[in-house]
Amino acid sequence: MNKTFLAKNEGITRKWFLFDAENQVLGRLATRIALILRGKNKPTFTPHVDTGDFVVVINAEKVHLSGRKPENMHYNSHSGFPGGFRVRTVQEVLKKHPERVLEHAVRGMLPKTTLGRHMFKKLKVYAGAAHPHGAQKPVVLP
Repeated sequence: MNKTFLAKNEGITRKWFLFDAENQVLGRLATRIALILRGKNKPTFTPHVDTGDFVVVINAEKVHLSGRKPENMHYNSHSGFPGGFRVRTVQEVLKKHPERVLEHAVRGMLPKTTLGRHMFKKLKVYAGAAHPHGAQKPVVLP
């Protein structure tokens, strides 16, 4: 009889992956990143254990949004005070904080639990081509 394998926190080895977001479609890139952050690309995937790897994304300012999404898609936020409701288009957010667009897309694809918040901390997004994670020797993924 075969026994089910359950990963434990002690035996997990984490790799570093590098994505170049230049001319990549936002949603398709975000799904690939979320898959690696969760660890679903490994045969040792266990739903209740964080088996995922670290992901570094460069050139987030050059991510591609298809169709009329730059004008029509928007983010809502509220400060909690009366009259504090703000609506920003993706175009505005890309100009000011380009890394937040990709972070928002990936966060929505991860579990909404403490485990999902822990997985999200392994995502490092940078607007330009430079990143400080060269010592980890990240594997470049297309």
